[in-house]
Amino acid sequence: MIVVERQETLVVGHAVRTSNADEMDPSRARLPALWQRAGAPGAFAHVPGRVDENLYAVLTDYESDHHGSYTQIVGVAVRTAAALPEGMVAVRVPAVPALKLEARGSMPGALIEAWQRLWKHTESGGTPPRAFSTDLEVHHPEGVDLYVAVFPPMS
Repeated sequence: MIVVERQETLVVGHAVRTSNADEMDPSRARLPALWQRAGAPGAFAHVPGRVDENLYAVLTDYESDHHGSYTQIVGVAVRTAAALPEGMVAVRVPAVPALKLEARGSMPGALIEAWQRLWKHTESGGTPPRAFSTDLEVHHPEGVDLYVAVFPPMS
């Protein structure tokens, strides 16, 4: 894991509120349906001002840490969110110092493994500590780049 300066990104997409505990129980999991909706052909064709063809997942509104509830938005990066398509939300992902992890290989297994490495880092008191503010996954043809907000180093 390396620390990088994450660029500001504006994402428009669909949102759900969930928790990691809920996602481990298939009867309560909300993310599979969210990702199925996002992966449908033409799901974001009507979103104006797309920056690229990648899918973005924003994790935000953390209740506490990785054990609490959070909101996940899956969508596309845009230049502006002046006109939101019905049923979609916009979220600004701020530019902050972030841990960068790369998930490559068979999905979703490679992505789950990257998150598990991050949870281990968090639980072991690794530095820099997570901010639990807004995190970002960028899904592209080579895999997923995960940018997790951290507290800036003390000067």
